[in-house]
Amino acid sequence: MAGGDWTALYISGADRPAPMVVACEHASNRIPEDLAGLGLDRTACTSHAAYDIGAAHVARTLAEELDAPLVEGAISRVVYDCNRPLSAPDAIPVTSEVFDIPGNRDLDDAARRARFERVHVPFHTALAETCRTQEDVCRRRIALITVHSFTPVYMGQQRDLDIGFLHDATPGFARATLAAERARGIWRAKLNAPYSAKDGVTHTLAMHGEAHGRPSLMVEIRNDLIADEDSGTRMAYHLADTILIALAAPDVARGAAG
Repeated sequence: MAGGDWTALYISGADRPAPMVVACEHASNRIPEDLAGLGLDRTACTSHAAYDIGAAHVARTLAEELDAPLVEGAISRVVYDCNRPLSAPDAIPVTSEVFDIPGNRDLDDAARRARFERVHVPFHTALAETCRTQEDVCRRRIALITVHSFTPVYMGQQRDLDIGFLHDATPGFARATLAAERARGIWRAKLNAPYSAKDGVTHTLAMHGEAHGRPSLMVEIRNDLIADEDSGTRMAYHLADTILIALAAPDVARGAAG
């Protein structure tokens, strides 16, 4: 792998003072030029297989509303999924729902390791440093929030929710956010849906939340609800209010205070 733009992440709002960090692992559908599009057509490259549709704008607006730094991925998850360890078979997927990914077939260990080093390592190094810096500035334990979106129909099955709040081993922040959302009564919200930790989706939460005793939350939003910037902005404003209510809950507040 030589040539092309392998910039793996962008950081915005590094000087924002809130005791939290927002991350968006699947913000981009960009594939470095030297990978020749991995053999995918335009339909695949603009689909939910390549990135979390609408998530980047929600994450950026949410981070601004919360006055928190944001770390977002800058390379498509079909190149390497930053929310997966190298050991995960789908870290470099050969298929994603109905799409085959020819450029990922038959990669040897060295090629997989090279993708990991160029995408996963810089993203998570930056996220770790951002979290540490934010705790130094705030002089308290921060909260971690990751933003994702999901397709409303997957493998022909309709999903009966609008927003999911996911957790790794410690459920407090996710449960408090679910309670706050349900009390507001606007969107159909569920805990650990449409995925959960058993599906291998809490890698980032485990690395940067659980491992450091930080309250952590993964937000999954139905992508047709945030398909344009206006709807994404409205969702971000709504989620900011819900998250702030949850962070004020006694159990979560104690955890964040450290």
